[in-house]
Amino acid sequence: MPDGSPPLPPVAILCGGAGTRLREHVRSIPKPLVEIGGRPILWHVIQLYLAHGFSEVLLLTGFRAKAIERFAGAGSWPPGVTVSCLPTGTATPTGGRLRQAADLVASETICVSYADGVADIDLRHLLAYHRGHRCTATMTVVQPELPFGVAELDGDGAVRGFAEKPRCDHWVNAGFFCFERKFLQRLAPDSTLEREPLAQLASAGELRAYHHSGFWRCMDTYKDAVALNDLWTRGQAPWQLW
Repeated sequence: MPDGSPPLPPVAILCGGAGTRLREHVRSIPKPLVEIGGRPILWHVIQLYLAHGFSEVLLLTGFRAKAIERFAGAGSWPPGVTVSCLPTGTATPTGGRLRQAADLVASETICVSYADGVADIDLRHLLAYHRGHRCTATMTVVQPELPFGVAELDGDGAVRGFAEKPRCDHWVNAGFFCFERKFLQRLAPDSTLEREPLAQLASAGELRAYHHSGFWRCMDTYKDAVALNDLWTRGQAPWQLW
């Protein structure tokens, strides 16, 4: 890198899920290709990384892999940027997909993201945080906005007022991970990343949280897709860092 810092690692994006909660509305394409502002949400996730200087992207495909391969091949990516696909099986869980990717990259650190979440996150700062604490893994956590208003009560049950869609008090997994490759190489073919692997890292003191207090939204349902499209149409998409 020009500033003397280590080169940016490759990015693996999990693109293999069927997106069952969206398929009722969008049956013909896989979830990562559902469009936000006329572009697949996967394109938006890739652009987040490109905006921060990352240049090597590996799409871990599964459900309707050929459609995602066509997207990657048709993209007009900037010079020096590579976007390639690794078919990892239609029924493979997230940990198994990452295990297949581990041996394809030379870097000791790998950035990992889901294909359906966008944020105004500083990915270079996340990577620097990961490299600084020297643990095996970093997971971005957020306090998501609740999808409903809440009643504010006093001690005797009287309703004092209402708060419209406040932020959750708890921190949740937002994706945008950094992993050391040695961890991915230990994953089992049938492992689900979000279950035993991350729990074991936490028990060993090898998982650190990167707190993101800005915008984050996961496109889990059709309602989420509508909301993200609305932000984009109004020119108020906080994740548009490019």
